[in-house]
Amino acid sequence: MRSIQLLATLLLSLSMVACSTIETRTENTDTFAAANYKYFKWRSEPLANPGGSADPLYTMDPVIRQQVNAQLAQKGYVLDPERAQFSVDYLQATALRQGVLSQDANNGIDPIPSARPNRQINQAMVDNANALAGVQTTNNIAIQFNKVSNNEEVWRVVITKIVEDVNRIDTATMEKNIAKGIKKGLGDLPDAR
Repeated sequence: MRSIQLLATLLLSLSMVACSTIETRTENTDTFAAANYKYFKWRSEPLANPGGSADPLYTMDPVIRQQVNAQLAQKGYVLDPERAQFSVDYLQATALRQGVLSQDANNGIDPIPSARPNRQINQAMVDNANALAGVQTTNNIAIQFNKVSNNEEVWRVVITKIVEDVNRIDTATMEKNIAKGIKKGLGDLPDAR
C-alpha cells in the first residue's frame, strides 16, 4: 500500500510539472562553462521603494535577487563583488502573445466535428483548445550574465509565465512562480569549479 501511495504521489508531481505554465528559453552554456567562473556580483543595486509601493516591479526585485543568489550558491558560485568574474542583471516586462490556434491545441482537437481515428472529442477538450487560442498576457524575466572585465554577455535565460488573472496580484503565488521559474531557468548552468 505504501508503494502505491508513493507511486501516486510521484505521478501527480510529474503531471503538475508537465502542466506548468512557466516556460524557459536558455542560451547555450558552453561559453559560460569554458570561462570557469566562480565569483559573481549584481550589476545593479536593488530597487529602492521608499514609498512602499505594491507595484509588482518593486515586489519582484527582492524575490528575484534572493532566488538567483540561492540557485547560484547551490551550484557553488559565490556572491563576492570584490572578486566578481561575472555580473548578474535582469529585465522584467509584461507582454501579450497570441495563443495557439484551437486546431493546433491539444493534438489537433478543434470545435468542428470531423472524423479522427481513435479520437473522442468532448466539450472539455474543445473548451481547453478555445481558451488557449486567444491573446495571453505574460510576465517575462530575462536574467543575463555579463563578463565583468568588458560587460560582454556570456549567458542568458528568458523565463515566461502566462498570467491567469491580470487584475489580481497575489504576492505569495508570484513568489512561488518566480522561485520555480528561476530554478528551472538556471538548472542548465554548470556547477562552479
